[in-house]
Order: sequence, then structure tokens, then C-alpha cells
Amino acid sequence: MPELPEAEVVASQLRARIVGAVLKDCWVGRPDIVRQGLETLDWYRGARILAAERRGKSIILALARSDERRYFIAELGMTGLLLFRPPEMGYHKHTHLILSLDGGLESELRYWNPRRFGRIHLVDHLGMERFLSRRFGLDPLTVPWDQFRQLVKRRRGRLKALLMHQQVIAGIGNIYANEVLFRARLHPYRTASRLRDQAIRRLYKALREVLHEAIRDGGSSIRNFVAPDGAKGRYQERHRVYGKAGEPCPNRCGNRIRRMEGERSSFYCAVCQRKS
Repeated sequence: MPELPEAEVVASQLRARIVGAVLKDCWVGRPDIVRQGLETLDWYRGARILAAERRGKSIILALARSDERRYFIAELGMTGLLLFRPPEMGYHKHTHLILSLDGGLESELRYWNPRRFGRIHLVDHLGMERFLSRRFGLDPLTVPWDQFRQLVKRRRGRLKALLMHQQVIAGIGNIYANEVLFRARLHPYRTASRLRDQAIRRLYKALREVLHEAIRDGGSSIRNFVAPDGAKGRYQERHRVYGKAGEPCPNRCGNRIRRMEGERSSFYCAVCQRKS
């Protein structure tokens, strides 16, 4: 599913190609995809797109009409994509919403989602504040070191679960949690609050490095992720442990990557990532 790097790639392309455009029309193929604000849809027709941002794994468009501002929030879910043109992978029937644009580099933006776990929210300023306050923790790309250290020290649960807890740290899913922990040489089941400062510093450094590298590579296209322009990500070519069960550890320690089953499979090296 799209995680923070993929969402950042999407937001970056939207900023470059549709900010400043006017929303001429909005076609909704499945009304149940719009979880709130469907009755306000007419307001968006004729509004200008002011900004495109990412929060966690969600994409937010800010629009203005006269002196009023409203927001279009897209949660991508497990298979959701925002595309500038019809999806080349087929399944045209899974295009659930189309924004027709005027004045940008693109003429439309499509929301495509075959499994329908994603959703759209149309909200005003108050609705936007409520959405952000209940869904998102700290952003791992901008959280200061001291605040990150304090956050880890306060959590008594397992380290991987902490990284994937969206209300604590926003945007990280199973792919990047595995990659970050391997680079930081930390076992997924280590207790967060018991880590020493040196280990937390390694985690902080690895977290930022992996996410920035993935963004530069266009994200990970493991299943169906593509950017709005249709380009696939390349970071899956640099995954060191995710999906590598049974393969030699890339650190050449002589061990093989293991897979632990759970709600989300964990991939790790038992030599490089000791539990104690």
C-alpha cells in the first residue's frame, strides 16, 4: 500500500502540475467513496487549487473560492491512486472520481481504487482541523531529534509497532518499518522505552535516510503503485530485507533473512538485529 514516500511523490507532482488550476467539474462514480461533504460538491466547481500537501499517507488539496477556503482530502488506502490520465493497468471501472481542471498542466485528476479501502473527504477549515487532530502523529521527516527521543522513551510497546502507529508517527507502513529497523540494526520486537540514546539516534538517522532515499527514487512499486504521471517507483530495487526471506543478509554476516508472521510480516536478520 502507498506509504509516506509514495504519498510525498504524489503530492510533489500535484504541486508542480495542478496548483493554480481551476476545478471546472467533479464527477463522482461511487458516492460512498466520499465519506463526508458530498452535499458541498457544488462549492468546489469553480474553485482554484491553492496547494497540494501530504499528511501521513493522505493527500490534501486546498481550494479557494472568493474569500472561502475548503479542502479535498484523498486517503489512498491499500490500492488507491491519483492519476492524470486513465490507468494503463486497466480496471477503468475502478475510477471512482474525476476532477476536470482548467489552467494547469493537466486537464484532469482521477481517483482510482479497485479495493475501495480509501476514501475522499470534502471539508471546511474546522473539518480539516478535526481530520488532522484525530488521525496523524508526528511527521518522521520533520520531527526534531529531542522530540523523537522523548517519544521513543515513553513507549513501552514493540519498536516496529511504534513506527507503524499512525497516531504516534504518521506515514510509515510495513515496507519502510522493516527497512528502517534493518538499517538501524534493531530487532522489530525490541521494547522502545528500553533503548539507549545511541540506539535511538541510529533509528532516527535510519528513518530519515530511508524515507528520503525512497522519495528520490519515486517510492516503491511493489504491486500497483504509480505516480500521477504513470511512472513507477524504483526503490523496491533497493529493498534490503522486505520480501527477502531466505536470501543472504546484505551485510554479508553469513546469516539469511528471516520472516516473522504476524499482523504484518517482519523481515529481519537475527545476527545484525539482535533482540537483546
